[in-house]
Amino acid sequence: MTATPLRIDVVSDVVCPWCFIGKRRLEKAIAQSDVPLEINWRPFQLDPTIPAEGKSRRAYLEGKFGTQERIKALHDNLSAAGASEDIPFAFDRIEVSPNTLDAHRLVRWAGEAGKQDEIVEALFSAYFLEGRNIGDHAVLADIAAEHGMDRDEIAARLASEEDRDVVQAEIVQAQQIGVTGVPTFIMLGRYALVGAQPPEELVQAFEAVAEKEKLAAAE
Repeated sequence: MTATPLRIDVVSDVVCPWCFIGKRRLEKAIAQSDVPLEINWRPFQLDPTIPAEGKSRRAYLEGKFGTQERIKALHDNLSAAGASEDIPFAFDRIEVSPNTLDAHRLVRWAGEAGKQDEIVEALFSAYFLEGRNIGDHAVLADIAAEHGMDRDEIAARLASEEDRDVVQAEIVQAQQIGVTGVPTFIMLGRYALVGAQPPEELVQAFEAVAEKEKLAAAE
C-alpha cells in the first residue's frame, strides 16, 4: 500500500474493559494487515471526578449501575467477550476504582522510552487480571520497573506535577473533536473508528485510509 506508516492514535482509558478487548483486536488486525502502522496510545478518562486516592469499587459500581444483579450481568457480558480474546477478567479482585490521570502520565513517559504498548498492556493486566490499584504511585512505579524503566525516576516524576496539564489537555482535545466513547481509533488525525471493532473491520478501515492517502498523493 504505502511505505509510510499509517498513524493510528488509540484514545482509551486503562480502566475501560472494552479498551482492553479493543487492544487485543487491534493486535490481531496488525497481524492481518499489510499496511505498516504507527500506534500511539492517547489518554481519556471515563470518570475524571474520581478522587486521587480512588473510590471503593463496589460503591462506585453501585452508584453508577445500581443493583448487584445489573453489575453481575454487565460483568458476565464482559467476561464472555474477554474470553474470546484470551482475557480472563477478574472483576472480583478489583477493590479500588482509581483516578487514571497518573497512569496516563506513565503511558506518556513509556512512549518516550519506546515502551508504550508494553506499559499499556501491563496496566490493563494489572488492573483487570490482578486487581492492583493503578492509581497508586507505588504501584505505577513498580509496573514501570517491571518493564525496564527506572523505578526511582518514575516515582519522582509521579510525585511532581510533570505533564499533568499536558495529559489533561490531550483529554480535553479528544472531547473537543468528538470522542465520547472509547476505544476510538483515529487514523492520520482525520478518520475515526469507534469501539472495540472486530479485527476485520479495523483492517478494512486501515486499508481504505491508506488507499485514499495513496490516491491523494498521486493527484
